[in-house]
Formats: sequence, structure tokens, C-alpha cells
Amino acid sequence: MMKILLANPRGFCAGVNMAVDCVERVLQLKGAPIYVFHEIVHNRHVVDRFTRQGVVFVESIEEVPPGGTVVYSAHGVSPEVRRQSADRNLIAVDATCPLVTKVHIEAIRYAKQKFTIVLIGHQDHDEVIGTLGEAPDAIRIVESVDDVEKLDIPEGDRIAYLTQTTLSLDDAGAIITALKAKYPRIESPAKEDICYATTNRQTAVQKLAPECDLVLVVGSQNSSNSKRLVEMAENRGTRAFLVDDASHVDHAWFNGVKTVLITAGASAPEDLVQDIIEMLKERYGATVEPRLVTDEDVHFELPVSLRKLERAHAAAQ
Repeated sequence: MMKILLANPRGFCAGVNMAVDCVERVLQLKGAPIYVFHEIVHNRHVVDRFTRQGVVFVESIEEVPPGGTVVYSAHGVSPEVRRQSADRNLIAVDATCPLVTKVHIEAIRYAKQKFTIVLIGHQDHDEVIGTLGEAPDAIRIVESVDDVEKLDIPEGDRIAYLTQTTLSLDDAGAIITALKAKYPRIESPAKEDICYATTNRQTAVQKLAPECDLVLVVGSQNSSNSKRLVEMAENRGTRAFLVDDASHVDHAWFNGVKTVLITAGASAPEDLVQDIIEMLKERYGATVEPRLVTDEDVHFELPVSLRKLERAHAAAQ
């Protein structure tokens, strides 16, 4: 009989909960259509569900009608995007994850102090694009240890590093080690930038994957933190696959499999996890063993911009 180890924590983090809550509340207050700059979170099902409710996801602020309502995604935006919104007289609700905002603030602070900032991350990721916009002249992006070797920062420059919040602990650790070897005086952020949820979900996979024959990670292909969970399992010698939902599961994967670890990226809804569990129960008679690795009780308040909008709406009633 197959056994499912169900990783905990998994799925939605505090930042995703807050961002999704923002869109739901703005939709209630303003009615459709409302606009969201970039995908609110990197999950196809979340985006599709909102699209059906009248949310329009845009890649340019110019797509939002003047005077319209826009929600900034959890990944953050650059100052230029905020300026464009102001020029169009948009009502802007900022659903940026506070942990991403922390990285933006660090980038601004280091840039004001004339540091060269090495930003560890994926250069085409929304979060990195937003952070880069805070200090484009001061930031160098590195994605790998090879990129560190190519860096040519003048001797005597003050240097600091920051990281994208959803990186692999394994990869980030290797890059940071290379940076410190090349630039021994490089400054670290006061608190590491990789977010608690990314760390906790990766730690759970790190600990549980060696007990399993197969790991299923529920999440979308454009979700950085979900892809990192797959890599974390594979780095520990266990086959792993990223699946959007139950329809993406290939049953050929289960030949000879006795124990499966199921987890989910920080932007994946829990109902998708439960659908896969039910399918495995029906098809293989699987039993479920929840495994708590880390207690997680983080909660983020709704942003000030949303609370102002709610007060204005209430006053107008």
C-alpha cells in the first residue's frame, strides 16, 4: 500500500494570503473590472479564478484606464511603475509582500550609501525587476557562481549583497560563499532575505525527501519557490515533479513507489493538494501521514493603501 507523507508547512504563505485577500476585497469594493499589475501570485489556478471574476491582469500600466483601480502584485514594483500610476490618476493598492518591501528598502539604503549592490536572483523574475528599479545604477544581478566569477567591481568599492526572497537555499548558499571568497569585505543584509516560507518549505523537503521514493510539488511552472522545492528534493537523490494539479500527474511515475512526499509552493491553493491526495487514495489505496517540520504562524496586516480605500468606501455609503 502506498503511503503519502504530507509536508507541513506547505502552500500559501502570509504574503500570498495577504495579496489574494487584497484582490478579493478590492473586487468587493469597486466591482469588476479591476486591474492587477502582473500576476498577483505565480499560480495559474489563482489567476484563472480571479480572471473569471472580472480581474484583468496587465503587463503595462498603460493598459489600465485613467482613473481605474490597480493592485500591485505580491512581487513588488519599481518606482517607475508607481510614477506611471500616479500620472494616470490610478487608485493603487499595494499588495507587495512585506518581505519583498524589506529588500527594496535595503537596496535604497545601500545605494544612498554609495554601495555596489550584488543582487542574487533570476533577472527576468518580477521581484528582481522591481528591486532593480529602486537603484538601477548601483545593482549588479548574479544568477550563478559563474556570474560571480565574471563580476568586475573596482577594488575599494563598498559592496553588499541582497537576494531574491524565493531562491533555493542550496544555490543561494553557494553564490554567497563565492561572493565572500572573492570580496571578503562584502556586507550581508542584517537578516537574510530569503523568506521564512521559502526556507520552511525547503527545509521540510530537505528532511522528508530522503524517506520517499517520489516527491510531488504542487505549483505552477512560473513559480520560483515551487521549482526550488523540486530541485531541493532532487539534490537529495529523490525523483521529484512539479504539477499544477491532479490532471498533470503521470501515473507512470508511481511504478514501484511505496512512499510519496506531497508539498506545495507558497502560491499553490490547498484544494489542489487535496485533489491529488484523493486521487492517490482512490487509485492506490494510499494512506496519509501528516509530517510537521516547522510551526508557522506568520500573519501580515492588510496594506495601508487598502485600508484607506475601505475607509473612503465606507464614508461614501
